[in-house]
Amino acid sequence: MRKEGAGNIGMTNVARSVGGKAAALTFACDVGKGVLCMVLVRFVIAQICFGGDVGMLVHNGPFGWVVTTLFAACVMGHVFSPYLGFHGGKGIAVGLGASLGLYWPLGLGMLALFLLLVIPTHYISLGSIAAAASLPFLGRFFGVSGFALIPMALVAVVVIWSHRENIGRLIRGEEHGFSIKHKGDGK
Repeated sequence: MRKEGAGNIGMTNVARSVGGKAAALTFACDVGKGVLCMVLVRFVIAQICFGGDVGMLVHNGPFGWVVTTLFAACVMGHVFSPYLGFHGGKGIAVGLGASLGLYWPLGLGMLALFLLLVIPTHYISLGSIAAAASLPFLGRFFGVSGFALIPMALVAVVVIWSHRENIGRLIRGEEHGFSIKHKGDGK
């Protein structure tokens, strides 16, 4: 995938370069990776540190900073993948999955904002940037406070930064709307 289209491993580039089925699989795997990471590591930390009490690791509790840091690690590990020379995806689908694992209403809030912008404009990047920018604000709305907001703000900055080329194209009016490669399309 790194040599096709925009050279990105994410769902949008896969859809444009390979097709809808591969894009849906990419999206599902990335979202699943984020959810699985959050759920499993939260469980392990609870076993080791809190005698199995997962309730100690809620987003708005005294150890909220632990789960928001875990959330940031999920997204950063995808954006700066050591398996891809520290150049991975843009963090949107993994961020959605990790946010669902962090606190599902937070994930649904970002998804709603994403869809609110993407459906009328067809610009995946616009929805992605807005969802990322909303992260610390939605986090605060859902009870995240203090140091626990710092990892969320960091994720927002990194995801927006990963879309810097898209931002330039949006400003210049050169960004491409979402499209899916269909069988028979030329290479």
